Parts: sequence; structure tokens; C-alpha cells
Amino acid sequence: MSDRNTTARTPGGPNRLIDETSPYLLQHAHNPVDWYPWSEEAFRLAEETDRPIFLSVGYSACHWCHVMEHESFENEEIAAILNESFVSIKVDREERPDVDQIYMTAVQLITRRGGWPMSVFMTPDGRPFYGGTYWPPVSRMGMPGFRDILVKLRDYWQNKKDEVETSANQLSEAIQDMAAPVFQSAKLGEETLKAAVEGLLRIADRKHGGFGGAPKFPHPMDLRFLLRGWERFHNGDVLDEDVLDVIQLTLKKMLNGGIYDQLGGGFHRYSTDAYWLAPHFEKMLYDNALLVPVYLEAWQVTGDQEYERCVRETLDYVLREMTSELGGFYSTQDADTEGEEGRFFVWSLDEVRQLLGERESEIFSAVYDVSQNGNWEGHSILNRPKPLDQVAEELKVDVKELAESLDRSRSILFEARSRRTAPARDEKVLTAWNGMMISAFAQAGVALNEPKYLSAAQAAADFFQLHMKGSGKELLLSYKDGRSRFRGYLDDYACLIDGLVELFRATGSDQYLEESLELADVMIAEFWDPEQGGFFFTDNDHEKLIARTKEVQDNAVPSGNGMAATALVKLGQLTGRSDLMERAINTLESFGELLADRPQAVGQALIALDLVVGPSRQLVLVESEDEKGASKLGDWTRSQFLPRTTILRKDQFTESKIISSVIGDKETRNGATTAYLCEGQTCQEPVTSIEELERQIRNNP
Repeated sequence: MSDRNTTARTPGGPNRLIDETSPYLLQHAHNPVDWYPWSEEAFRLAEETDRPIFLSVGYSACHWCHVMEHESFENEEIAAILNESFVSIKVDREERPDVDQIYMTAVQLITRRGGWPMSVFMTPDGRPFYGGTYWPPVSRMGMPGFRDILVKLRDYWQNKKDEVETSANQLSEAIQDMAAPVFQSAKLGEETLKAAVEGLLRIADRKHGGFGGAPKFPHPMDLRFLLRGWERFHNGDVLDEDVLDVIQLTLKKMLNGGIYDQLGGGFHRYSTDAYWLAPHFEKMLYDNALLVPVYLEAWQVTGDQEYERCVRETLDYVLREMTSELGGFYSTQDADTEGEEGRFFVWSLDEVRQLLGERESEIFSAVYDVSQNGNWEGHSILNRPKPLDQVAEELKVDVKELAESLDRSRSILFEARSRRTAPARDEKVLTAWNGMMISAFAQAGVALNEPKYLSAAQAAADFFQLHMKGSGKELLLSYKDGRSRFRGYLDDYACLIDGLVELFRATGSDQYLEESLELADVMIAEFWDPEQGGFFFTDNDHEKLIARTKEVQDNAVPSGNGMAATALVKLGQLTGRSDLMERAINTLESFGELLADRPQAVGQALIALDLVVGPSRQLVLVESEDEKGASKLGDWTRSQFLPRTTILRKDQFTESKIISSVIGDKETRNGATTAYLCEGQTCQEPVTSIEELERQIRNNP
């Protein structure tokens, strides 16, 4: 917690949030509420004046955060109650995920659900005693009004302090018990992986894809694990076909649904319904960073060009709209435009007709579900409910002619949309999310042989080397407006390490591997739990909160422990450092019971376990002088799904001092591009044809 001199609010002027860099906090800087950032100053004032703290947590792209601001925090009467009887603190959950985790646990204990905006009341020493999410300003439709809650809690604080203290103590104890859960050990191995595949299949939605009902989230880690499960256990039985069916149904439904931006590429946050039509329209960097590898790997498995199109469109969207001049990637784009959710993305039939003309608008509307009444609140969210060949048959149009018409129409509508007021963009550059996106760009750059994607990954990695290091070797969390701020958390280290490892594998440049090893050493020194194993979310020198959490379950992003295990396995296998492998295995074993019993909560950890179980291999490709960068064997290896195989192209890795022993003196045979498939120190016979290499791979999965 920093103790800083913040600008006090003057009547009619901005409040203390005006000194912040977070767009979310700055959105509230002109509220009549006398907001404080999370700081010692705020807690000290609460203690000195004996006032409870009102903590409000959200993020810039959150629709209901905007609603509560407009209804309550801009309300002079409500602001007066807050200013007189409470100390109000506003937190951006993307800057302080540690605060968000702790007090979200409190809200979930109180209400049995969570979400943002998060609203918590607590004692001056930070113990929560009441909380919820969005409240309307006055009571309506069975929901208590925020003003009434404030009045009642003020009365409790002044007249029933004993009850408040009891509640605060009970909640704090419960949070501490849940903060770093201890699990039973469980034997982890191939049977764990198979049981996890079967467990995920049991909760899969066989009609609309995905898992569970509305609201429906993409679950990218689970889908990537299922792809690995399919690859590992693939032997032609019914289970194998079922796994691939579940994966493809989900990917197709999302890609054709309203959750995907059919004009501009990229995914919205999640679907409010069970069938992927109506999203919350904000676009988060992390969703797109996590979904790109899913579609890329599905393309490698199936060869489906729609998946490749999705990867390219999504990454091109990130390059176009979410990349800073310095190379880092921005965080989010808002759901709202001009006060309306989704306004930027939806269409009316009249608009489409005016822009495209009668015939082409008929084709476009039939494909993308545009109608007079709309499919969402009187408007049309673009989606593709029918296959193109079916629409072509219904319209009696040649499929090729239909596709050409759609290309023209999408271009026209995209250009027209670009003239609308664009959603606000949160230009914070966050370390963990950038690590995920570096990984996505690096993997796609190799698989698709696309230099601009590798260049984007390298530029982002260079940005972090220049701007996101503290006074020592530690990482910082956030960069905006020339300021790097906040100590990095476990997921910042783990995700950036993973991104740098993938970038090393893509380029052969030792600087990325050396940096990832340096960060891994810091992560182990600062976050490791020597008693129970695994990693804490905050480092050893972090501000002391009411609990020190340990994140083991995935949410919208991978858990810090799951990603740390993944990154350490990759590093250990590349460098031969057994200590890194041991930390990864110990991490997985520390919550082995969860992997065995609740696979839907630990997709990233299961991906790490798949690597641990192995076998892990290296495929060294030595290209002939005549075929450098363009050999059929090289192109084939790029397009294959080989999740436990590191592909090393000799011309890229010859200068690498760290793994030069793997490359060794391997040379071409008979002047042709040659592949060496190795496991540990043992390599199979070198081969020069796709057929021979495929036979080696399939015979040694």
C-alpha cells in the first residue's frame, strides 16, 4: 500500500482519482464522491474518524460499472452520504488483482455469487462485513437500493458496532481459510489425464457447444487440454471421436456466433445466452490471446481453413486496434458507446440495405441474420446461424458468387462502422495479458509462417525489457502514460515467462530464454510456498493484506499456479534444469486432489501435467541450402499438432549456447532437408520425407 499525497477534492472539482493512470479510476475522477485510491491515506482517515470504508472495484470495460457510476456515484444525495459517513476507495481490479481476489471471496461468501462492480463495506483495518455487486440507487424489482443500504449500514456502524465486529471477524477468518487452500495429494499420471477428459465431456453442451448454460464462457484452457487428450489417447475409438466433436462444435459455434466480431475479427468477453449470440460486447486482450492458440491448434488437427481465418483475423485485429506504438498490447475495449451497450457493433436492416443495395444486402442479411425486427433488443448482432452452402441453395446462388459478395459486403460495412464513435479503449499495458499475447503471436508466427506476427511478439518482449522492470530484477504490473507501476503478481511472471519461452522456440534467440530463466529464478525466490508447495499470488515483500492468497483454479484466465507449472516444465525441458521440473511437479502435486476431482477448474494445470507425463521430444530440422525456409518437410512440421514436441530449425538455433547440444553436428542427408526426432539423448534415424517422419511420430506418440 503506497502512502502518497493525493489531490483532495474541492467543491465542483475533481477528486483524488485525478492523479491516477487507470482509465477506470479516471472515469470516476469527477464524481461528487470523495474517492480515494487504495492507499494508506484512506485507511488512516477511516481509523482517525472512526468511519467504515466503502470499497468499489471494477474495470473500464465493465458495462454495469458504468451503470452504477451514472445512477449512484454521480448522484449528489448518495455522494453526500458516502462523503459524510464513509471513506470511499475505488480500485481497478486489473491493477490490484490481489485486492479483488480477497474481497470477491467476501462477496461470494455473503451473496453466493460474484461479479463487477464489486461493492464491499469494511472496517478501517480492512476486514469486510457486508458486500454485493451492482445495486440500483433505490430499491426496485426485489433489489435493495444503494441509498437504503448506506443508511442502514451507517446506523449499524454507529449503534450496533458489536454485530459489525462479529461479522467482520467471521468473514475475515473464512477468507483466510479459503485464501491458500490445502489439498490432499493424489497420484498424477496418464490416468489423471484420461479421467479429466471424461469429466469435461460429461459437462459439455452437445447442442450449442461449450460447457454449462448461460452465461457461457469460452473455456480456452479446457479446449486446449481436450485437444491434447484427443491427441494422446487417439486410437479410433468412440471416445476419440466424441472429444473432437465437442471441441469442433464449440469452436464452430463461437466463430459463427455473435461473440465473434464478424466484421473486425476478435472475440467479445462472453455470451449472455447459451448459444453464443449476444455477448457482453467488451473485448478483452486476454480472451483473444487465449483463444488464438485454441483455433491455431484446431487448424493443425483438422486442417479446417475457417480456424486459420479466425487466427489471422483475430491477430490482425490486435495489431490494428490493440497495439501501442512502443510495442505493448492494450488491455480492453469498452462494451458501451455513447452510453449504449453494443451500439458500435449492431446493425439495422435499413442500414445494411442503404450501404449494400438490394441484392447484396439480401445475401448478406440471409447469411448474417439481419432482419427488420433484429435478434437483440431491436437490432441485429451479426452471426452466421446457417452454413454458407445452405444459404446459397436457399437463395439459388453459386457458393463462390455468394462468398465473393460477402467479401465485398464485409469490407463496405467495416468501413462504415469505422466512422462510428468507437468504444473507449483502456490503454494500460498489463504484464500477464501481454505475456499471453506474446505467446499467441509467437506460436501463430511459426505455424502460419507469418513474419509480422513474430515481429509483433518481439516488439512486445522488447517493450517489457525496457519498461517493465523495477529497480532490481522484479517485474512491474502496469504501464500507462509513461509510468510503470505496481509490483508484479505470480501470473505476471508466469505468463511472461511462458511468452518468452514460446518466442525463443520461434526465433532461436537466446536473449528470450535467458530472460525467462532470470524471471523464473525471481518467481521461485519471491512467490514459492516452502511449507505446502506451489506459489502464492503475491511476493514476499508485498503489502500485507488480511490474507495471502494462492490461486490454483482457472477463471477467465489461467491460474497463476497452473501457468507457473506450464512455464517451468517448458523451461526445464529446454534447458535440462531438473530443479525447474521439480518445482513444476511439486506445484501440480500440491493441488493434485483438484486435478483428479475437478478437471473443469484446472485446465491450465492439466496442460502442464500433459507435458510432465510426456514423452517430450525434440524435432531438429536441418534444411538444405536449396530449400532454406521453404522446404515441404518444414512446412509440414509447422502445420502439425505436436504439443509435446519442440521443433528446432538448425539455421535458427545454431548460435544458441543454451541448447546447442541438442542441435549438435546434425546435417542434411543426400543434400535434402532432413529431420531428426529425438527423446532425451536418443535420436531415431534421420529422415528426408514427410511420410517417413509422420511414421516415426505416430509410432512414438
